[in-house]
Formats: sequence, C-alpha cells, structure tokens
Amino acid sequence: MQNKYPHIRLILTVLPVLLLIPAAFVSAQESDTVLIDKKVITLSEIIIRNNVDIPSFIEKVKNDTTFYKAFRNLRVLSFTSLNDIRMFNKKGKVKASLYSKTAQWANEGCRHTTILHEDVTGDMYDHDRHYNYYTPELYASLFFAPDTICGETNIVKGAELNVKGKSGMAKHKEQLKMLFFNPGKAIPGLPFIGGKTAIFEEDMAPFYEYHLDLQEHLGELCYVFSVKVKDGLSGAKRNRVVIDEMTTWFNVKTFEVIARNYAMSYKAGIYDFDVQMQVEMTRTNGYMVPKLLRYTGNWDVVFKKRERGVFTATLFDFGG
Repeated sequence: MQNKYPHIRLILTVLPVLLLIPAAFVSAQESDTVLIDKKVITLSEIIIRNNVDIPSFIEKVKNDTTFYKAFRNLRVLSFTSLNDIRMFNKKGKVKASLYSKTAQWANEGCRHTTILHEDVTGDMYDHDRHYNYYTPELYASLFFAPDTICGETNIVKGAELNVKGKSGMAKHKEQLKMLFFNPGKAIPGLPFIGGKTAIFEEDMAPFYEYHLDLQEHLGELCYVFSVKVKDGLSGAKRNRVVIDEMTTWFNVKTFEVIARNYAMSYKAGIYDFDVQMQVEMTRTNGYMVPKLLRYTGNWDVVFKKRERGVFTATLFDFGG
C-alpha cells in the first residue's frame, strides 16, 4: 500500500543520520592539548571536564616514588612466588629454563628465601649453582634472599638507587635496577645513554607524544598517563631515544602506581638492548606490592654472549 505521508517517511529515514552527526562531532572534539615545559600533552575530554591541574600532575609523575616503594615493601613482607625464567637461542628455541615456587620469610628487618620446588633445564646454572646468564641473576637479586639478610627496611627516602662506589657487575646491576624502577629518569655512568632516559626533561620533549586520560584499571579508577615516541623520527633523532613507550596507571585518590607497561630499546657500538616490561600491583595489609611482572629482553654486551630471555613472576600470600 502506498504511503500517504511521504514526508514522514523521509523524516524517519533521515533522522537517525542527523542524530549521529552530533556524536561524530563530539568524538572528533574529544581531546585537547596543553603545553607544559615544552611537552605537548593531549588531554581526553573527561580530563578537560574535570579541570585536572596538569602542571601539578606532571610534577607528581616526575617525582613519583610509589613504584619503587612497592618493590621495597617486598623486603619487609613474607610472600610466595612462582618464578618462570626462560633463555632462548637465536632460533627462538629454549636453551635453559627455571620454574620454581619459593617462599620468603620476613620478620623484624630480616628475610630469607626458601625454594619449595624447582625444575631446571639446560645450562641455567654452572657447577656451583651460579647463574650462567645476566637475566636470572638480575631476577634473583630482585626477589631472592638465599642467605638471611637483616637490616632491611621499606623506606624510600635516602635509599635512592645510585652507582657511587660500585664497579663491575655490582654497578651494572644497579644501572639495570634504575632502568627497572625509575624509567624516565637519567641513568648515570651508562655509556652513550646518559640523560636519554629522562623523558620528562625539556630537551627530550620534542621526541615524544604525551597523553592523559581517566579510566578504570584493575578495578580502580585511574589517571592513565602514556608517553610514546613520535612516529617518523629521523635516524639521528631516533638515536636520541631509549624509552620507546611507557604507560602508567595512577590511582586517582592516592596517586599510587597500580600498573605500568614500558618498552625500551637502544643500539650502540658496545651494546644493544630491546626490553618490554609489564607490572601490576595489589594492596595487602596496608602495603602496595607487585603481584605480577612480565619481562621480555634481548641484550648484547661487548665480550658477552647475546641473551634472549623472558621471565614471569607471580607473587601472592603476602604477610607481615
């Protein structure tokens, strides 16, 4: 039957399209930018509507100690850990692995790690049970205390990482920990890199895009701050960059870091590396602590064999 009201049919046909236009316009206008210390920061619409104090926010990001604090809390807590470490050859085949379940006892400033179960393949250890690779050695220095260690605290102030008075492997470990715990800050004594990791400084700002948003993550409302290398950097400019990308989730109330993902890479004459990290936190007995760490790394240091390794740490059963 012919429609007696063709104009109504036209309205019903066009109306949905008209209704989509404002939504598309809002989507196109959902972010804006601000300039802070030469850093162009893209803000999501919800950040703009909530009138977030951006300069104050950036200062908090630059001076954050909660990420490092969460790891130092492990020095004064008991916990259980599942440890999965794998080393690969150049063809991507596993040549050594370690899977273990460990328990740390901690009391009155002392701690000790007990191996509850361990499966090892390949040449993970030498005959004296020393690690044959940097990757598990770094992992062990972060999470294991095979001998009882006393005098431990979780205090951050005055316990900043530094390389003063250190040399050789001890110095390398400290530099790696600085990359691990303080991504975005300068690493002293690291040849050819120096301040290239200081992604919040003015001289590094031209190489990065900065974004700020508000999202729910791991069940908490968070500020999401991401830093990413600009696309299309020339070879010389790209060589100025070490941290390729870093995304951090900050709890909006406490400003504690509850998660962080980052990727770093660099090629120099004496070494090169390509590393990705993922860290998730949890609260237990009033402490913020890491509950999951995933690492993928490819390292080559002069006079050493190239290392391709991954590790995953799952921490649970925390106690005071």
